[in-house]
Amino acid sequence: MTPPTRRDFLRSAALMPAAVAAFARAASTDRFDYVLAGAGHNSLICAAYLAKAGQRVLLLEGRAMIGGGCKTAEILLPGFKEDLCSSAHSVIARTPILRDNELGLDHYGYELLYPDVVLHYPFLDGASLTAFHNDIERTAATIARVSKTDAETFRRLAPERQRIKAMAPGDAAKTRSGLYFQRLAALTGYAAANQVWESRYMRAASLSGGRFFGTPGSDVGSGAQAFSMMDHMAGRPIPRGGSGMLTVALGRLIEDHNGVILTGKPVTRLLIEGGRCNGVECLDGSQFRAEKGVVSTIHIKHLIDMAPRELWGDALLDGVELMQPELAMFQFHYALSEAPRYPLAPSGSVSSCEASIMQNPDSIFVLNSDDARGELHLEDCALQVVHPAVFDASRVPPGQGLLKIEGVAPYHLKEGPEHWDAIKEQVADTIVTHYFKHTSNLSKGKILAQFLLSPLDIERMNPAMWRGSVHHFDNRWGNFAPYRMPIAGLYQTGACTAPGGSISGMPGRNAAAVILQDDGKTLQQAIGAESAKSGGL
Repeated sequence: MTPPTRRDFLRSAALMPAAVAAFARAASTDRFDYVLAGAGHNSLICAAYLAKAGQRVLLLEGRAMIGGGCKTAEILLPGFKEDLCSSAHSVIARTPILRDNELGLDHYGYELLYPDVVLHYPFLDGASLTAFHNDIERTAATIARVSKTDAETFRRLAPERQRIKAMAPGDAAKTRSGLYFQRLAALTGYAAANQVWESRYMRAASLSGGRFFGTPGSDVGSGAQAFSMMDHMAGRPIPRGGSGMLTVALGRLIEDHNGVILTGKPVTRLLIEGGRCNGVECLDGSQFRAEKGVVSTIHIKHLIDMAPRELWGDALLDGVELMQPELAMFQFHYALSEAPRYPLAPSGSVSSCEASIMQNPDSIFVLNSDDARGELHLEDCALQVVHPAVFDASRVPPGQGLLKIEGVAPYHLKEGPEHWDAIKEQVADTIVTHYFKHTSNLSKGKILAQFLLSPLDIERMNPAMWRGSVHHFDNRWGNFAPYRMPIAGLYQTGACTAPGGSISGMPGRNAAAVILQDDGKTLQQAIGAESAKSGGL
């Protein structure tokens, strides 16, 4: 599989090439153990474990590209490889999938890079903070420029937080430090940041960087965001060649294990016979049968419309009804004539993999009020700015730059969600103009091309990102869909299942473990059998 291009991304599923269509017709008559509806990174990971266990798998992806929220495409100009949604792979790097090299993805072109300058926090008055990879002292030295007190607090708490996070939660709660961090985590991020840090710079940086995890620091239970700089300092690795290299590698692995992946095949109906799900039907009328089971990564809000409602059971339907969207996201992508740089007082500049921008900590409260009212206040919008090409030159032509600006905004504007189509370019212009003021070298004249995604566009691009929720829904209350669905033979994976959104791969791995268990196998047996055949990972 080759990395996708702009034409691949924009191509309609209805324009699938004749050769691929012929392959699809052949696949519809072939025999598969499992058919997977959707090819996001979790369904690909699930399929990879099943394939390594000797199961014949078929993945059906509705879009022209696999990957869901984990893909890279030349959406701007040729040679500019931009991430669509995810960029950092810090969560999956800590899982057994990568930590224990269970899938051997390095053999299929997946390589993680660990930028030394992890995250930069610039302010309009010239102040700035910088998180360096696993370097407490260098990070604290940047904090000392705005507050010597906060720098000393950081030096004292950072190693203690690392020690506590390495402990089992029950053991940590028995220690003074563990109880301290636990009590702070129960507060709002705003209250906790005010408790821990003296300067508005550290408070604002903690809350703007803390918002990366999805929940604004104005919400109760977000108090751990006071320490978000410490968490980011642990590293936010990026794949060489783009976030989508994870799904490219998974696709190669699956095809190497006799699996089949078809794109442009949106699943619209579950095939139920004798109360059991034994296949799916696609938008074009094609049907695909599964000998052992169907695995869905379709958003559960949409999935329940693909089979008679009485088959789902009241408990599941009640849970789906109570699902709430998280704050919706916008993404504005730019090809630049040079890479972003940020000023350092009194002179000089710095480049970083990402930047986090918000001037005042109390601005975090605007996010929820805007969402409730359907309004936009962009004066001090919390922004996550991603430009990994600074550390991975393979993503851009020589000397040029990439930029992705992300933030949250209401999906339901008071004029209606469709109003985004009328105001998207104006909003993007306001945001990028504000952002350029934080840099030392960028202006609108440096923009070569742009690709703008409103919350509505994000849902259009990927229906699983329901109401513009890139993590699929607000899962803080554990209202996850089960891996084993109430309909026999039907399984669920993806961000609607535990542990939820972000690039972790764990919903896919967990689903595979459940599926293999029902087939009389274990995940470790499958991994071990493959390892033995290949002579070890």
